[in-house]
Amino acid sequence: MFQKEVIRKAIYSIIKAIGENPEREGLKDTPDRVAKMYADLFSGIGEDPASVLATNFEEKYEEFVTIRNIPFSSICEHHFLPFFGSAYIGYIPNGKVVGASKLARVVDIIAHRPQIQERLTQQLADTIYEAINPKGVGVLIEAEHMCMSIRGVKKPGMLVVTSSIRGELTNKAANSTDLFKLLKGS
Repeated sequence: MFQKEVIRKAIYSIIKAIGENPEREGLKDTPDRVAKMYADLFSGIGEDPASVLATNFEEKYEEFVTIRNIPFSSICEHHFLPFFGSAYIGYIPNGKVVGASKLARVVDIIAHRPQIQERLTQQLADTIYEAINPKGVGVLIEAEHMCMSIRGVKKPGMLVVTSSIRGELTNKAANSTDLFKLLKGS
């Protein structure tokens, strides 16, 4: 249950704690703006991503289906700073296909929670594998983390790359290699 008023009060307290005046012209509406922003950034909490994949279509297609460059943003649970990038999803249907927009929606639902990239990657692969029962699924994510770009090591542009595979792809190195080549467009 999202508690907008609790967040608003907490942000007001943070503004005071850093030595600023929360009643100043530029800051007086900030607690409300941040609370509204958090409602959007964390909209995936409590939402079932598999339900989005319930609408699928019988199809006798048995080759790779890939969706590349699905933009996403998430909030790193370690520092509550954003990380953002692209998700790449590929699967081998097992009699069912889903709309590409449904897969993009699943990315958004899972990303809109406090996350770490490794878990996000695994949850995407698991959700797709369990919901549509493909022969195999692979997920690749590239993301820039603000906790490494604007603080800590301060290396903007550095990308973290994670991948996860399920099903037949785990047993056939050639298939997983082919899939990751398709996902990256090489």
